[in-house]
Amino acid sequence: MAQPDKDRQQDPPPPRRNRTEAVAAQAGFAGATAFARAGFADPTLVLRWEEIAGADVARIARPIRLSESASGGVLTLKAEPAASLFLQHQTRSLCDRINAYLGRDAVVRLRFIQGPLASRPFRPRAPISKGQPSPADPARGFQGSERLKSALLELAGARRHPPSD
Repeated sequence: MAQPDKDRQQDPPPPRRNRTEAVAAQAGFAGATAFARAGFADPTLVLRWEEIAGADVARIARPIRLSESASGGVLTLKAEPAASLFLQHQTRSLCDRINAYLGRDAVVRLRFIQGPLASRPFRPRAPISKGQPSPADPARGFQGSERLKSALLELAGARRHPPSD
């Protein structure tokens, strides 16, 4: 029989520390825990996947789990549905590249899960090419500090000459 609400013990609130703490202080621990739960003791395999596998493979597949067993490690990759067959033909070379990067025979087999991939991780853009703003640009007529005026002219020049991607 269930206890009435009056008789149940309420959990005490967590102790207060009487100070604020930056979110970044716990972010490393949370990230390490998430990687460890997925089997990645060292997160570099996930973070440097494009360097390890190559740009073409990284575009169509991403590592999601690393399982260790007596016969060796099994890396589970999530791949675009049409790409799994293509990647199965490259299994040996991909395992060799992964093991060469890790410096040991950590992966002996690849397992593929088909599904759509999330958007690509953020990659910084190329530096902005500097150009000259047009003579009629309002930044040229700015009245104020020279430092601010030069920054405005630099932004105006980048606006006139967008970087090519």
